Amino acid sequence: MTQTQLPVLELLPAVDVVDGQAVRLVQGEAGSETSYGTPLEAALNWQQNGAEWVHLVDLDAAFDRGDNAEILREVVTSLDLKVELSGGLRDDASLERALVDLGVARVNLGTAALENPEWTARAIERFGDRIAVGLDVRGTTLAGRGWTKEGGDLWEVLARLEDAGCARYVVTDVTKDGTLQGPNVELLRQMVEKTGKPVVASGGISSLADLEALRALVPLGVEGAIIGKALYSGAFTLPEALDVAGRR
Repeated sequence: MTQTQLPVLELLPAVDVVDGQAVRLVQGEAGSETSYGTPLEAALNWQQNGAEWVHLVDLDAAFDRGDNAEILREVVTSLDLKVELSGGLRDDASLERALVDLGVARVNLGTAALENPEWTARAIERFGDRIAVGLDVRGTTLAGRGWTKEGGDLWEVLARLEDAGCARYVVTDVTKDGTLQGPNVELLRQMVEKTGKPVVASGGISSLADLEALRALVPLGVEGAIIGKALYSGAFTLPEALDVAGRR
């Protein structure tokens, strides 16, 4: 199958929010932020450049140090594209705010899926494919609480989430996130072998060649890719990325 015949790779440009600013972190570490202006400016820029999705993350909520709720509301209500929201979604109230009040297309549960499996199963039962679960991995060990605590074995947690009917997984190799070292293709291959559900790749994407490699995995079950640092640092433009992904 040639590149032009491959199914499309969905791209989700990231907008990570810390203290009201759009930032990028290196390997998810607090204090490693580089600021890129306001979240609204960043998100509108991706929209103007052809994005169909934005991956919006409240890192303050993820790190348990407050939240950026009003800024997130401004971003979501100003956009005409689909938003996947992540960060600090750990109870019914935060889930209701995101999916019912704000009306985002999808949320990405992280720590809660590791620490509160019963609640996660109920959330999946209620909201179906509007719930994705983020699996943030070092080796095969999961990371939670803003990547500051270990969260169990990847394959054991995946089996539990499969039983709960999880519709989609967002898989991040924490060691590669924000490093521009390329995605962990082997980890993604292992994931799609073990689940029939779509997988969204995150972490390390540094070049258009990386996107080509991920698009080649679409027939196996890799549905999309979250791109952050590479876009912000100018490694390539979003229109170039959309071309490679088959979106344009």
